[in-house]
Amino acid sequence: MLGRFLSSFSTPSTPSSSTHKFSESMAEETVEHAESIITKWDPNSSSITRVTSLFHGNRDEAEDFLTSVRDLRRAMHTLVSEHPASDMLVLSQKLMQMAMARLQKEFYQILAATRDKLDPESISLRSSDGSRNLEDENELGSEEELKTAGDSISDVERVMAVAMLDLKSIADCMIGSGYSNECVKIYKLIRKSVVDEGLHLLGIEKFRPSQIHKMNREALEHMIKNWINAVKIAVKTLFNGEKALCDHVFSASQTIKESCFSEISEGARNLFKFPVLVAKCKKLPERIFPLMELYEALSDLQPEVEFIFNSESTSDINLQVVSSLHGLAESIRAVLSDFASTIQNDSSKTLIVGGGIHPLTQKVMNYISSLADYSRILSDIFSDSPPPRNTALPEAYFEIPTFDSSLAPAVSVHLAWLILVLLCKLDRKAEVYKDMTLSYLFLANNLQIVLDKVCTTRLNVLLGEDWVFKLAQKVIQYASNYETMAWGKVFSSLLDINSPPLSPEEAKECFQRFNAAFEEAYKKQASWVVPDMKLRDELKVSIAKELIPAYREFYDTHRMALKMENNFEMFVRFTPDDLENYISALFHGTALSGIAPPPTPQ
Repeated sequence: MLGRFLSSFSTPSTPSSSTHKFSESMAEETVEHAESIITKWDPNSSSITRVTSLFHGNRDEAEDFLTSVRDLRRAMHTLVSEHPASDMLVLSQKLMQMAMARLQKEFYQILAATRDKLDPESISLRSSDGSRNLEDENELGSEEELKTAGDSISDVERVMAVAMLDLKSIADCMIGSGYSNECVKIYKLIRKSVVDEGLHLLGIEKFRPSQIHKMNREALEHMIKNWINAVKIAVKTLFNGEKALCDHVFSASQTIKESCFSEISEGARNLFKFPVLVAKCKKLPERIFPLMELYEALSDLQPEVEFIFNSESTSDINLQVVSSLHGLAESIRAVLSDFASTIQNDSSKTLIVGGGIHPLTQKVMNYISSLADYSRILSDIFSDSPPPRNTALPEAYFEIPTFDSSLAPAVSVHLAWLILVLLCKLDRKAEVYKDMTLSYLFLANNLQIVLDKVCTTRLNVLLGEDWVFKLAQKVIQYASNYETMAWGKVFSSLLDINSPPLSPEEAKECFQRFNAAFEEAYKKQASWVVPDMKLRDELKVSIAKELIPAYREFYDTHRMALKMENNFEMFVRFTPDDLENYISALFHGTALSGIAPPPTPQ
């Protein structure tokens, strides 16, 4: 026991390691005075003090007790160094052991009695309040100051403040006297149970890899959501509060407070392993969103984790968080790479009736637009990743909207790449149609969906005006190609307005050519669709603008000359208003089917 006592004087950080020494008579007088106070509170005595709390009763006497222990310690130092044969040294050792037993008991009682009041949430709130910094030696003040605080603090806060003041005073005294192990053992026992109980109430358990891998999508996503909510509370409240309390109570020793907090927060090591287990699950496209939510939560908490677990003894917890983030990032990149491959390898030969929207277009653009909502996370994940290469795509498609990877943000480059992969696949899908006209309408329809999705989501910001403009030009190009191929023969069947005048017979032939061309074009397109209302209206206007004025001019010029002809209706099948009605009915998949056959000659 004496060896442990002597070793306490070599600790420069202890507040009691004063170099002040007594004479032998003064030392003996100090021991005798300490004896009268310490023996009164002997935890093994039969007096009432055995079951009475020193710190809960007369607090002036508690302060006298601590003072007498500090004085006894200095007196023992004098006796050991100057009068090692003194009989008072044996008594001093006995009194010191008695005092430490009492303080050990008081320390346990305070921790146990205030277990619920010294909750991590209250402590973390107090430690985060700049006006109540637990590291400030003057923060708690004396008991008298607490009594006179009045209504400025609640009863619970007052109890918590007094308890923290007492715990620190006892810890300082025991550490300074060489009894840190007894003090720390009690503290770890109680406070670790608080942390473990808190983690249990938050639903944190020790998961096995096989357990995670067997979960279905709904169960895993539910578990991830619960974990995200739990880890935020655990870091911001549970561990933050325990770190503040531990730092305050054991401020006398950096080594003790670090090792003590490391053992108390053992549960954090299991807590931060969960994301790694999830990252190793099967990498399905739909699982990327829970993965990104995990990454976001962990990334946002990382600065606080680094601040809380800032010692060498808890450095493995920080490394675990870094490892979890790395594992999640790798998994997310792998999911996106697999997703791009899935698009490229899609081999379905489904013919979309009427050149409408391919399911792949909707599915991929919904997915990519959802990815854009996580742009901050993806920017972090792709910050060190090389841009995707175009080697797997046909060179003819490099002219579509792309990015200079050296200038654009990484997330923009990768999302634009996924869209590029889709557009190339749509180009291949268009080859299924035997009619090139319908192929162009199919491409115009599907690229318009891509364009609309970009313009109405966060993709618009990420991809930028120039990219959007280039894609819009591509839609216009496909729509123009469709119009030329679908209606070119109809347009050319009407002679130019500046052509020489026609005889009635020539006018009949011109009307017949027009009728045949229009009927052929219209019947072929009766089931064709343009789902996007804006594109549908633009196509109708463009066709009508090219056709109606020219036909009206021709119709008005030759109608009267042919009016007197027999079977007039056989040659002049359509009025300009008829054409407007027919064109208006296009692109709904149910165009007017009533193009009547010409009347039978009489």
